[in-house]
Amino acid sequence: MSEVVRETRESRVRVALELAMGAGAGALPASAATGEPFLDHMLIALARHAGWSLEVEARGDLRHHLIEDVAITLGRAVFEAAPATVTRYGDRTVAMDEALVQVVLDAGGRAFYAGPLPSGLYDHWMRSFAGEARCTLHLRVLRGTDRHHVIEAAFKALGLALRDALTGTDAMFSTKGAVQWTVR
Repeated sequence: MSEVVRETRESRVRVALELAMGAGAGALPASAATGEPFLDHMLIALARHAGWSLEVEARGDLRHHLIEDVAITLGRAVFEAAPATVTRYGDRTVAMDEALVQVVLDAGGRAFYAGPLPSGLYDHWMRSFAGEARCTLHLRVLRGTDRHHVIEAAFKALGLALRDALTGTDAMFSTKGAVQWTVR
């Protein structure tokens, strides 16, 4: 279980996360109380599709700060909770009514995001999440006219791709081997 709390003058975000993979994953408890109903809905969809146990509590002065700071905090929690060796790669496409969205990611420690989503706030959410999760995240909206459906399909595809990428393994999927840091 990883718990991350981020506090600024603009917001306070608490994320408790467990990357519970395997049997029963997806039936784990997920809750979000941000005061932003659509964000709560997206966080719960992400957790269910990723197979995580997730609690998010957040408040912020502005909608933009709240959504961005939740992404930053959740990304950091994912980075902290990820096993040292992971499958690393995930690729999922999700259809939701007329929307079709593909997410391809590499959880190998390099932050990058390419989108966009048809919402500046949620496109920024994805970029902020990828930065703190230290993953490469490519998101393609293949089709869709309803912004709600496109964004929800993106969160579900992200969850499924993260489920695949963060599965623990005995192998190191890098020619570099493990990266070790020394900070003094």
